[in-house]
Amino acid sequence: MNPQGATTRATRSTRTTAEKKTTLLYARPGIIVTVDRFTVGRNSWQVAELTHLHTTRGPHDRVAVRAVVVTGAMIGAVGLLLGFTGGLQRLTAGAYLTLGVVFLLPVLLAVAGDRWRPPAYELWGRRGADEVLLFTSDDERQFGQVTRALRRAREMNRYGGWEDPLASVDPWRPTR
Repeated sequence: MNPQGATTRATRSTRTTAEKKTTLLYARPGIIVTVDRFTVGRNSWQVAELTHLHTTRGPHDRVAVRAVVVTGAMIGAVGLLLGFTGGLQRLTAGAYLTLGVVFLLPVLLAVAGDRWRPPAYELWGRRGADEVLLFTSDDERQFGQVTRALRRAREMNRYGGWEDPLASVDPWRPTR
């Protein structure tokens, strides 16, 4: 209360610190990219420490690879068996066509395996002398968003906290 008896609301004190304002560039459950830090799950890195960022694709699905290897081995064994027994000389043109289609089976399995279970997208970078797997995802869209956010954070750190100049400046307007 003030001396006249009216109640006044207490004003909040605004603290001005020398700390750099943390700008959030990407945030989803388990993934946070700010100008200063990159956090995935329990792993967290300083953006300024990360260099040599590059993307790759992970290994193929183990089940698809095994299916291709087993199918290829079986078809090869049948081909060798037919070759050694002289069965290839007695085959008709239709049988050769069927064998050609069967020999394409491992290729079709490989294509189907990559289509149903594609290799994961991986983001790698260097931290000091070590190469570190920073992020991996099956979702191409999410992977692209995280990668772009981390590259933006690196650019902002490279320019000493430089924010986007066009977004931070008020446009010029003539006085009327």
